[in-house]
Amino acid sequence: MHANYDEMMTNRLSSAEKGKKLLLHCCCAPCSSACLERLKGEVEICVLFYNPNIESEEYERRKAELIRFIEETGWAQFIDCDHDESLFYDAVKGLEHCKEGGERCEKCFELRLQRTYEIAKEQNFDFFTTTLTVSPLKNAEKINEIGQRIGGEMWLPSDFKKKNGYLQSIKLSKEHNLYRQDYCGCIFSRIERSKG
Repeated sequence: MHANYDEMMTNRLSSAEKGKKLLLHCCCAPCSSACLERLKGEVEICVLFYNPNIESEEYERRKAELIRFIEETGWAQFIDCDHDESLFYDAVKGLEHCKEGGERCEKCFELRLQRTYEIAKEQNFDFFTTTLTVSPLKNAEKINEIGQRIGGEMWLPSDFKKKNGYLQSIKLSKEHNLYRQDYCGCIFSRIERSKG
């Protein structure tokens, strides 16, 4: 039986004192939309855009949309992070031909969550988590395992696709006219999509 990460998140947040701070790793505005809507009012949220896996032009487009969405809603603060694609290529070296969702993706999750944890610690956040679990294409169990291993008690378990999270992200994307990409952002995913 799989853990109910959504219930774990709800319980953890309901027992937390008011004013706790969450660093939320975000991959794009559409995925962030439903997660931010769900979390607002529960904790003080700061969004971290750290995605060295995303190709430069796509990266800038997604970042601009995320900033626009946050400014429109006022649901979070924003932290920009460095964009060094070489870190991603180094992390997945030898795994270039893995299918999407496999070991290459796990290395990518680890890279991004490790940096999120480091910034959360440096800046005295109480929790950190990621919007990645809202996608039906991402393995929430694997993401939570990695986050827990990296961050221990600071990791906030999540499965944002629960409670119609993914459908809500589509709805909010339409409402806010958000650019909605059809691949994860890395060159390998883009190539795989173009073949399909």
